[in-house]
Amino acid sequence: MTKNEFFNFCKNKYIYLDGATGSNLVKAGMPSGVCPEKWILEHREVLLTLQKAYVDAGTNILYAPTFGANRIKLSEYGLADKLQEMTAELVAISKEASAGADNVIVAGDITMTGEQLAPVGRMKLDELIAVYKEQILALEAAGVDLLVVETMMSLAEARAALIAAKECTNLPIMVTMTFEANGKTLFGTDACTAAVVLESLGACAVGANCSSGPAQMQEIISAMAQVTEIPIIAKPNAGLPFLKEDGSTGYSMEPCEFAEEMKMLTERGASLLGGCCGTDPEYIKALCQTAGCKMSIQPSRKQPGIRFLTSERKTVSFGLENNFFIIGERINPTGKKQLQASLLEGSMDKVLELAEEQERDGARILDVNMGMNGIDEKEFLLSAITELGSTTSLPLSIDSGSVEVMEAALRAYPGRALINSVSLEKEKFEKLLPLAAKYGAMFILLPLSDEGLPANLEEKKQIIHTIYERALSLGMKKEDIIVDGLVTTVGANKTAALEVLETIRYCKELGFATTCGLSNISFGMPQRSLVNSAFLTLAIREGLTAAIANPSQELLTGCALAADLLLNKEENSALRYIEYANRRKEAEKDTVQNIVPDVSASLSSLSQELYDAVLQGNRGKAAQLTKEALAENGEPDELLNQALLPAIRTVGEYFESGKYFLPQLIASAEAMKSAIEILEPLLSKESDAQDMPTVVLATVEGDIHDIGKNLVALMLKNNGFQVIDLGKDVPKETIIEAAREHHAEIIGLSALMTTTMKKMKEVISYAKEQGLSAKFMIGGAAITPDFAREIGADGYSKDAAEAVKLAKSLHSTDLMC
Repeated sequence: MTKNEFFNFCKNKYIYLDGATGSNLVKAGMPSGVCPEKWILEHREVLLTLQKAYVDAGTNILYAPTFGANRIKLSEYGLADKLQEMTAELVAISKEASAGADNVIVAGDITMTGEQLAPVGRMKLDELIAVYKEQILALEAAGVDLLVVETMMSLAEARAALIAAKECTNLPIMVTMTFEANGKTLFGTDACTAAVVLESLGACAVGANCSSGPAQMQEIISAMAQVTEIPIIAKPNAGLPFLKEDGSTGYSMEPCEFAEEMKMLTERGASLLGGCCGTDPEYIKALCQTAGCKMSIQPSRKQPGIRFLTSERKTVSFGLENNFFIIGERINPTGKKQLQASLLEGSMDKVLELAEEQERDGARILDVNMGMNGIDEKEFLLSAITELGSTTSLPLSIDSGSVEVMEAALRAYPGRALINSVSLEKEKFEKLLPLAAKYGAMFILLPLSDEGLPANLEEKKQIIHTIYERALSLGMKKEDIIVDGLVTTVGANKTAALEVLETIRYCKELGFATTCGLSNISFGMPQRSLVNSAFLTLAIREGLTAAIANPSQELLTGCALAADLLLNKEENSALRYIEYANRRKEAEKDTVQNIVPDVSASLSSLSQELYDAVLQGNRGKAAQLTKEALAENGEPDELLNQALLPAIRTVGEYFESGKYFLPQLIASAEAMKSAIEILEPLLSKESDAQDMPTVVLATVEGDIHDIGKNLVALMLKNNGFQVIDLGKDVPKETIIEAAREHHAEIIGLSALMTTTMKKMKEVISYAKEQGLSAKFMIGGAAITPDFAREIGADGYSKDAAEAVKLAKSLHSTDLMC
């Protein structure tokens, strides 16, 4: 099947997906702890019967049972060398189930591998892409009609799967993410951002699966439908899970109720409909009967002319009539001695500082350039992308003169980047433009050629059209391009400003967004800020969309906001100007120390800076400040108890409230760790951190998901707990033996899958049989407080920050007893 065939397959009608596989296999007798793919092949008729029932119910796209058939997951069962063979057999079952049915196609199913990408885990991006390529090629060889990447918690990993598919097949690919109750993934990606990135990379349909019941998925589906032009997928659970009297897992919704609630999702824009955990063929049958087979032609919900750039956690949208914005120019070592010195020392501290300053001063996008002598540009640019992802949520404009470096950066960037820039110079035109199309990036069109600056305005326009036409031939759109006005200095060319203004006016008439580098206009002139600001207001009047500039320049920023106000660009133009004016009044107070709460009035400035460094996730700075504080005779216990521990508690509060997400949480935890490693040999035995109890953590038997548990371990350690992490897929005997050996006061259990939740009850029951008095706290995507009470756990935590509070509460309760 080609992409066009897929779009025709979905055109003007509802497409019905299948329902759950795992929970139905468990009902049919599949035990926990086994390799699901191997068990299916040993019990072929069980899956064949299930999938035939889905087809009879009305399923149009049947998911082959290859969910975990990748090298990494299969290796946990010693089956990695059987990947090709097992994939062929698994797909063959689905093809047999769909044989003879009209309008039914088979999708090869792909998901997360269980190994996390760096910096969260140890997996390198190209290793992950290679794993996905191997699985995709096996699926294509087995004869699937399309691919589906589902239950993705990480946008970066979803991108890796899409990139892998782009590089080894022409099959259409659908992608669904799974979201938390707050509407974001575990890594902090919202639905809008996920949809923009995945569509730009070439996904043919995007959406959500698992996550929740239909009603709770409405805002997610609506957000995706408003920013994309491709079909939207909705595959929710059958409501909330609960533990039945026989110890099995049930779900709160019956088929008819599920089907009725799915109507809400079709009204929000979903047209590919199915079920996840807890659903079976009866749910799909009810869904097909309720939604009906046909729908009226629905216009796109996406607003015309709006452009989108994203980081992993934030989308910046803009159109030609919206307020002007600044692309922060300062992360560029050219002419910046402090930044150069920092980079030569191998430090990203100055990069992070400049990012924070520019974001605080109102930049909406950050331009990043690592081109300088004495460093490896590619290595440092990749490092900058990673570090900035933990510090700021602003999208990045990637700036490099090397095509090789640019590709490495675009490949690694976990959002939709802006390329600065593509010209008619041979190498950039022939090599860089295809990279923009491949990685779904927007690009700045710089009207230069190998001959240099265009001789006149007509030549500039011709270059613009030549690059635009080539972009169209690569599948890109006008909205993917921002034209640079190509500013030269008015000191050497009296008509320089007039030529740029004409370029901006011309481009806006054609529907192009525009930008320019402001500072060039005043080169060699006195009082340059006056020239720059006056030029900017004229350019905004002609339609300038954005400028690459320093957002801390008060005159420049103020003039831009005033111009938007006077031109009545948006309803909020006046409000933005007033907010800016008020901020200027408080400029002296607008520092990091005021953004975060003071630790203690008696703390030294170094201790306060250390506190801030942990909140900012700046590892190098945290370690350096710790050394400086000790050199100034700072007390290790005071640094720990009055700066570091309060900082990590604040981080936990930020995470719990939704101000911080997984990347920031991990960055802060690592910053804390870098400081603790220096202090640890010097800490007194009386330190508060030494009084905390031992906690044994494990993902229960049969469950190989451990990212949440690993995060809990990291946060508990940083709060002084002694943590024994047993890993994943751990039998109950091993957990209890470790708890007894280490005199653990608390045992933490994790389970992501609904099929392994009941193992938690087995562990708790076994502990009681063995006479163990440790308290139990549990967590996981499908776990609820009610479930915790039902199985006799002492507490439930929804995330790592709450786990720390719960562990402290359980410890305090034990002390009171």
